[in-house]
Amino acid sequence: AKEIVLESLRPLGKDYTGTVRAGIEERWIDVYENEGKTSGAYSWGCYDTHPYILMNYESNIDSLFTLAHEMGHSMHTYLSNRTQPYITAGYKIFVAEVASILNEILLTEYLLKIFTDKKKKAFVLNHYLEQFRGTVYRQAMFAEFEKIIHDNAEKCIPLTVDSLNNIYHDLNLRYYGDGIVLDEMTDLEWARIPHFYSAFYVYKYAIGFSAGAALSKNILGGDKKAVKNYINFLSSGGSDYPINLLRGAGVDMASPQPIREALKIFGNIISEIESLLS
Repeated sequence: AKEIVLESLRPLGKDYTGTVRAGIEERWIDVYENEGKTSGAYSWGCYDTHPYILMNYESNIDSLFTLAHEMGHSMHTYLSNRTQPYITAGYKIFVAEVASILNEILLTEYLLKIFTDKKKKAFVLNHYLEQFRGTVYRQAMFAEFEKIIHDNAEKCIPLTVDSLNNIYHDLNLRYYGDGIVLDEMTDLEWARIPHFYSAFYVYKYAIGFSAGAALSKNILGGDKKAVKNYINFLSSGGSDYPINLLRGAGVDMASPQPIREALKIFGNIISEIESLLS
């Protein structure tokens, strides 16, 4: 997994991959499950240390992608802390998922190059589509749910379990259409989403994925300026408004264009899977 991730990140340059390799060799990563260890995976650290990654690694493709994802966060933190003074080193949630998602996209493209088996290629593409669905469509739906219930609260419309269920049910139908079967318990799913307690947090995942997809296109195309601009972005921390930092990286999230480009990629991958499995 370590070697696969390192190979996949080659488009970002020798300095980037050299630091990733050093992080792996110098034990930035707490790798395996252990008694009393928290679940999941995340990257964390202090300004005056390198970042640390907590994982519960298993030998499967999900853990492979998790390694690439969390290393994206760690490299964002490492480069920002190394370049910025303490006061501007911390970056906003608005841009936090860009580095992790871009790493996942680079890993996806690398796996598609090294796999020759059609079923393996389809598996990797399906993994990407599931990430896209869960990060763009689903989080955008969450954000719309939030907007509606906040609007209702401002209009003094009571927020009851039944009203929240109905809003959530209707949004699922709008976003996913009649191609899915809605289990009756789906209507209650809003009650288990902890992010709703941090108002208007969820849409930032969709921002990160769309921006990462847009930036990866130029990087994978071999544009050296795109790589340089991206590394500068990773080194910028919170030194400017997030929208300006992303513009400097090469993507304007004040425009609908990156979203349209991301949706186009989604459509192309669906077509590719259909051709592989036909």
